[in-house]
Amino acid sequence: MKVNITTLTTEQRNDKSVNIDQLSTAQIIELMNDEDGTVSQAVRSALPQIEQAVEAIYETLKKNGRLFYIGAGTSGRLGVLDAAECPPTFCTPPEMVQAIMAGGESAMFTAVEGAEDDLDGGARDLEQRSFTKHDILVGIAASGRTPYVIGALQYAQSLGATTISLACNQHAEISKYANHSIEVVVGPEILSGSTRLKSATAQKMVLNMLSTTAMIKLGKVYGNLMVDLHASNLKLIERARRIVMDVTGVSYEEAEAVLNITNQKVKPAIVMILAGVSLEKAIVVIDQANGFTRKAIELANEGK
Repeated sequence: MKVNITTLTTEQRNDKSVNIDQLSTAQIIELMNDEDGTVSQAVRSALPQIEQAVEAIYETLKKNGRLFYIGAGTSGRLGVLDAAECPPTFCTPPEMVQAIMAGGESAMFTAVEGAEDDLDGGARDLEQRSFTKHDILVGIAASGRTPYVIGALQYAQSLGATTISLACNQHAEISKYANHSIEVVVGPEILSGSTRLKSATAQKMVLNMLSTTAMIKLGKVYGNLMVDLHASNLKLIERARRIVMDVTGVSYEEAEAVLNITNQKVKPAIVMILAGVSLEKAIVVIDQANGFTRKAIELANEGK
């Protein structure tokens, strides 16, 4: 079947790079840097749509729904990357933020030819993950026309779930199947059609905003500190100690001692120190505060 992609901005030739094969190394990387510099503004233009998407994700997660990313190729890999970073950064359970990629897990490393063209594949993969109307789906496709992603969005909508689309072309096909459509138009790539470049950078920036802002709104941070991090290695254990020290003003040794009591969990350690309460009390007030550290400290102090 013939598919016309010539109208897509991401497939156009970039006038600034038509002679890129004749440029020096310095000239090539300067051109790339200049083009990358335009991405941030393109994302800024889409902030109102990104805001609506964040609010929808937050409302879903607040009600114990799950966030799913789905995509093919580079777009799919970016979804996998964002989902994989949520547990260590925000101590979320693995099922809370999930990513599905056309062609399965092996496609993360090796291209699976034809997987993105399977209109029914996305729906099947969502069904296998027991996706329901209480979850939310973000369909990612730089071109905005990937059949696999379209099929997934259609399936999610048929269940009554909220859907979000993320594309890098105006009037993207996937936007038709989304409650909230995000179109970040970065213009032609320096290598025509190579959406692993500016388009991927834009998608990564947007995904950062979606997950990070939703987690902030869920109480996963205190100030700009990751108080819900999962201290699963030496670096993160050290970071946990430094966070406790920064917030409470205690010594390294005191922070270490309290974190040993909390099994390296930062939030209860902070509440214990600042409110002068036991671990058991800290856990109770954190739950009462819906995970917000400041509110938990207030509640603990009120109970004295």
